[in-house]
Amino acid sequence: MQNHIWAKTILTSYRFLERIAGAIDKIIEKKALASSYMMGSEVLSNNTLSLTDKIIELSERKVKLINIKVLTEQALKMMDKSAALVLIKKYFEKKSIDKLLQELGMPRRTLFRRINEAEAAFEGKCAMLKFDNRRLDEYLKDETWIMEVKQAFEKDEEKGVQFKSSSLNS
Repeated sequence: MQNHIWAKTILTSYRFLERIAGAIDKIIEKKALASSYMMGSEVLSNNTLSLTDKIIELSERKVKLINIKVLTEQALKMMDKSAALVLIKKYFEKKSIDKLLQELGMPRRTLFRRINEAEAAFEGKCAMLKFDNRRLDEYLKDETWIMEVKQAFEKDEEKGVQFKSSSLNS
């Protein structure tokens, strides 16, 4: 069974991408403005080159976040509308399973199957857009907060597998 970890990670992180990109903008602006006030010992530790490197690094982080946001939107647009709707309601609108069952009017097992199929389709569309799981691992390896979201999903999957295997033994 595929766990669709990257689909879950990206869809969960999506809501925060714009806010974090905005925060990066503020940090860049603050660093740029503070550079004009460098004096004394600050000149040695905050020289123009190190400040420029930091601003470039932050700008590259922002570009990555914007790229992931665009990737998410493009992948959802390429998907079947009903599958995209399930993902949007679950991950962006944070609807509970009970609310989804009520809104979509389908049996519980069907809903879980549709979510799983939609996550698989989302990962497939991301791969079509040249962002398969391997590339996402490499591309986002330095985005600690996104990797923490991914690790949380991986831990949940491990717990589920452990539970399933232990229930077979009893």
